[in-house]
Amino acid sequence: MKTLTTFILLISAWVVMSCGPKWKETENNGIKIVSNEGGKTLGYSTSSGLRLLTKDRLAFKDFNRNSTLDPYEDWRLPADDRAKDLASKLSVEQIAGLMLYSRHQRIPSGSEGFMAGTYNGKPFAESGAKASDLSDQQRKFLGEDNVRHVLITIVESPEVAAQWNNNAQAFVEGLGMGIPINTSSDPRHGTVANAEFNAGSGGNISMWPTSIGMAATFDPELVRKFGSIASQEYRALGITTALSPQIDIATEPRWNRFNGTFGEYPPLAADMARAYVDGFQTSAPEKEIADGWGYTSVNAMVKHWPGGGSGEGGRDAHYGFGKYAVYPGNNFEQHMIPFTEGAFKLNGKTDMAASVMPYYTISYNQDTKNKENVGNAYNSYIIGDLLRNKYQYDGVVCTDWLVVAKETAIDVFITGKSWGVEGLSLPELHYKALMAGVDQYGGNNEMGPVIEAYQIGVKEHGEEFMRKRFEQSAVRLLRNIFRTGLFENPYLSTEESKAIVGKPEFMQAGYDAQLKSIVMVKNKGNVLPLQKQKKVYVPKKFTPAGRNFLGVPTPEKLDYPVSLDIVKKYFTVTDNPQDADLALVFIDGAYSGNGFDSEEMKKGGTGYVPISLQYNEYTARTARDPSIAGGDPLEKFTNRSYKNKKSKAINFTDLGMVTETYKKMKGKPVIVSVKLSNPSVFAEFEKFANAIVVNFGVQDQALMDILTGVTEPSGLLPLQIPANMETMEKQLEDVPLDMECHVDTEGNRYDFTFGLNWKGVIADERTGKYQRK
Repeated sequence: MKTLTTFILLISAWVVMSCGPKWKETENNGIKIVSNEGGKTLGYSTSSGLRLLTKDRLAFKDFNRNSTLDPYEDWRLPADDRAKDLASKLSVEQIAGLMLYSRHQRIPSGSEGFMAGTYNGKPFAESGAKASDLSDQQRKFLGEDNVRHVLITIVESPEVAAQWNNNAQAFVEGLGMGIPINTSSDPRHGTVANAEFNAGSGGNISMWPTSIGMAATFDPELVRKFGSIASQEYRALGITTALSPQIDIATEPRWNRFNGTFGEYPPLAADMARAYVDGFQTSAPEKEIADGWGYTSVNAMVKHWPGGGSGEGGRDAHYGFGKYAVYPGNNFEQHMIPFTEGAFKLNGKTDMAASVMPYYTISYNQDTKNKENVGNAYNSYIIGDLLRNKYQYDGVVCTDWLVVAKETAIDVFITGKSWGVEGLSLPELHYKALMAGVDQYGGNNEMGPVIEAYQIGVKEHGEEFMRKRFEQSAVRLLRNIFRTGLFENPYLSTEESKAIVGKPEFMQAGYDAQLKSIVMVKNKGNVLPLQKQKKVYVPKKFTPAGRNFLGVPTPEKLDYPVSLDIVKKYFTVTDNPQDADLALVFIDGAYSGNGFDSEEMKKGGTGYVPISLQYNEYTARTARDPSIAGGDPLEKFTNRSYKNKKSKAINFTDLGMVTETYKKMKGKPVIVSVKLSNPSVFAEFEKFANAIVVNFGVQDQALMDILTGVTEPSGLLPLQIPANMETMEKQLEDVPLDMECHVDTEGNRYDFTFGLNWKGVIADERTGKYQRK
């Protein structure tokens, strides 16, 4: 009898083991984690009301609560199949919400400005809310407008970002079809100049050079490594889409977004774009779901199609005064090379960039089919015929922010940018972009205009046509959410997020990249490297009042342009030039503003002025007249020429820092460090410097390590240093590397790929590979 009982127990155990569920569940902080044997790990919130389904002894999430395993809920199926199934089940309103990309969100929300928000009707500071709570506005656009793509800007900490992500995902998990949030970010890995780097120590997030600084390394593998590291940090913050890289070729040196690009040479920009996207999108094998995509993948949204780097006179299309990209060199095709030969031809298994963002610009007279001069997002030739048809791009196309909004002023940053179609209504703007080939609207939290656009289409083409067009966009958008594993588990561990973001090895990699991005262009008499503990004089920097890129006023200040605490770790600092062995002068490249003077406009002028990249006053005697393009509903003229007008660098006192220090040092060495965002005229100060190093945004400590020989300089110029403003004026906005370059007192020409190390002019594999053809 005992033997029979034992046998029965063994049989029962076998039945349980062979027929029971092959998954187990744990819970932590209100998040349940389900581990499927040999399958996907699921995560869901106890507060969302979601339940599990069991099929073939495996667990699945019943997103739509119908107690049936729908194809989109089956993690065993390919992402495309799941996306098509879900798109077919969505209502027009749900698809309309999916096509929205939120306005900028700060965590927690600010109390004023365009990122302001409230919590139970009160500003955050007065509300008693947690930093990770959803604001009233976020609850509205997620709950009522079906928004599932959210742009995150400033976050209080990695832990707060992780908890906000969990709160937001739990909120939407209980709504409709349970579609998770696809959170995005603009680039967030810049440097804090006065932050000290300590090997083995972590930080808030790894710090890397700007894109133009990465271009100065001429090392695509470094950029791929950055993408791989940044994607891990992004995912730990809950971010699954990067609104980057910016791969416009910066053929117009005065453009104030020059430093966000990989420079103006198409082959280099294409290689860097390919590496960047590969790094962001490709998960390590152990994290892969399928086709290179996985749990550390971040969708890359490459921008700006078809290239926004040729604004007339260097003006930028965030403003009405910069809406026109011009092509006096007939060089439109070359601007697409970083896309067609880089971001769309990856080395990794993800094949091509997940998303594309067209720029605000009107690509003037480039629509050879319809002859329309309208913003790129509205142009069916540029989006439909070129991007979709000729280059066979079937990823998401998302407008830049506020493209489908109404213009209120020509010189204000936060205004609608519906260039060329300003007379259309909001629904008509959405409809025109949709029919051009756009899938998504950046900076729009309200689904109403999208639904009205759908209704316009129904009247013109019928319900069947418009339903099919909406589903086409829905599939593209959902594909990016499925491929990154968000439907299975969008939740984060705050402890893991804290450990990943800014971990020591990531900080080290970023710091090493900063060192490689620094370019030495002059070293008269081999004055560098400097001996440590030399006595140095560092002049203070005066910055006059001005306005930043957003048009926000900036106050004047007088302060040291470098952290003296860091300098003192390398040198003895004195305020008396007579006591010093040498001087260290830290300046920025010359920059005069955005090419528009609102005060002149108010006095009856056109407002158009030259953008000067020299420190002294510049008169545009050789400027183009008339302008190639012009016209805006808020202007009564079309000629935007600034010929014979004057401008002066906002930071003109930087030049005086060099010349006055040269006089005070009385023949002793003057070392100049120049931080560049754009090419700049060096002729005004170069002869007063014994050595010059160029950086594109690095920590002060990295500069000290180069100056003292801890690391040998290896960077190369990813741009040209112009001989003067006349050559800047003469160059063509759409043609790369077409300026006369500065030649210094040592006979060196500051041209593309030029750089020095301790032995002299660098000539290596990089300079050979990227030699201009």
